[in-house]
Amino acid sequence: MLETSESAVAPCPALDPRIRRTRDLLQQALVNLLETKEFDKLSVQDITDQAGVNRATFYAHYPDKFALLECVVAGRFHDLLAQRGVVFDGTCNQAIRGIILGVCDYLSQTLVSGSGEASGSARQLEPHLESSVVAVVRGMLLEGFERHAVPSAVSPELLASTVGWAIYGAAKEWVHTPARIPSEQIAETIFTLIAPLLTGSASAPGSPQHP
Repeated sequence: MLETSESAVAPCPALDPRIRRTRDLLQQALVNLLETKEFDKLSVQDITDQAGVNRATFYAHYPDKFALLECVVAGRFHDLLAQRGVVFDGTCNQAIRGIILGVCDYLSQTLVSGSGEASGSARQLEPHLESSVVAVVRGMLLEGFERHAVPSAVSPELLASTVGWAIYGAAKEWVHTPARIPSEQIAETIFTLIAPLLTGSASAPGSPQHP
């Protein structure tokens, strides 16, 4: 289930309390509506009616309902990482493990019901979860790379995107696996897979290959 909190709008910062309050209203309105209605069937008018604001106000903050949803998702995930104190400075392997575990736990909480099956509403949200969660992970990695150079032949932006998508893709595969192993165990496996990218031991494009 999606939830909002005061820190949930962190990836979509507001400059003044009135803007913050309006965004909170719109985000919570969407969360409430998703309890009873499919996202694809929601209109901007439905959201503004629920929030008690007009359409002009909505469009002053978000270009469409997809941007609003992505902000809610990114905020929820960012909040989960903040609660765990996960901060990546470009050097700490434990922080990377924390990010991976956060992605795994967030997807298992959001995409899978108590019976272990993905609901129809969860499946329709998946593409939006994907772009939002990857954006948060990529942003955290880039901030870390700015503090501490990573020994890689590729740009920090490309590296952050590659690692972000790799983490999300592996976590998504895990969450849809029947009788899946515990999240702590898969997080360690995923870390092992991406570690060569972060340490620079993976071969760079055009580099000679060794048997």
